[in-house]
Amino acid sequence: MSDMVSSAFGSLAMMTSVLVSPSGVYEYEAAHGTVQRHYYKHLKGEETSTNSVATIFAWTGALRKRGELDGIPELADFAGKLEKATLSTIESGKMTKDLALITSLKDVTVLNSENFIKEIRKTLEQSL
Repeated sequence: MSDMVSSAFGSLAMMTSVLVSPSGVYEYEAAHGTVQRHYYKHLKGEETSTNSVATIFAWTGALRKRGELDGIPELADFAGKLEKATLSTIESGKMTKDLALITSLKDVTVLNSENFIKEIRKTLEQSL
């Protein structure tokens, strides 16, 4: 099912999910599985271009919910800023290879996994 829904997102790596139990327990996760092939390349010291957006958004969803539950608006605000920084980084043309293959943006910069996260950090630091 996630493969079908991901087509609306353009990339399975962009899709997150929130699971809520009947008792009100929340779980935030990236909807896709692990990227085993990229992980093994990383262990060998090889460069990868893994899209981490769904994982970042799973964390921001969990941080936002924790902020709401604990009455910490600063934590929820941080989650929103991290999400905005992630999207702004992509919209500025800096992205992983999978996104570069489907974007209509011109003059994109394809980044490896580490540099993509570093670019998100730079964008985030401007809003903090």
